[in-house]
Amino acid sequence: MRTLLDFTPLHQSSVGFDRVFDLLESAARTRGDNYPPFDSIKLGEDRYRITLAVAGFSEDELAVSTQDNSLIVSGERKRDTEGEYLHRGIAARVFSRRFELAEHVRVVGARLVNGLLSVDLQREVPDAMKPRRIPIDVDESEGAAAIRQLRTETA
Repeated sequence: MRTLLDFTPLHQSSVGFDRVFDLLESAARTRGDNYPPFDSIKLGEDRYRITLAVAGFSEDELAVSTQDNSLIVSGERKRDTEGEYLHRGIAARVFSRRFELAEHVRVVGARLVNGLLSVDLQREVPDAMKPRRIPIDVDESEGAAAIRQLRTETA
């Protein structure tokens, strides 16, 4: 049996992390349905791929969508094979799998190859949030002029 973690002390000493705490509490509460199995891969500094094993599903039976900061992959088999099953070992159930995305992560593509659905993700940090260098103004007093003079003589 799982017990919920108490994040109250962290709430008291931090500001602006509400979404992170909500995600952690949600993950602790959620009983995981492990269907379909998936891999999460980091391809580069800002590139990721989620690959789901969806054997038996065609591209028109799968849906990939985003809502808020979530990636939702769902599937429903529409066709049934002819005949009567003697044994059914290939899963054909309806599924919906949700992945929480960090801020500024967007889906750039999805492809289905050999029963594997790969969803490519890219983190794109806006220019306004990237580090930028701030120029330093130099005071025109005697000390600053002497430093500037020294710099030009050594260059």
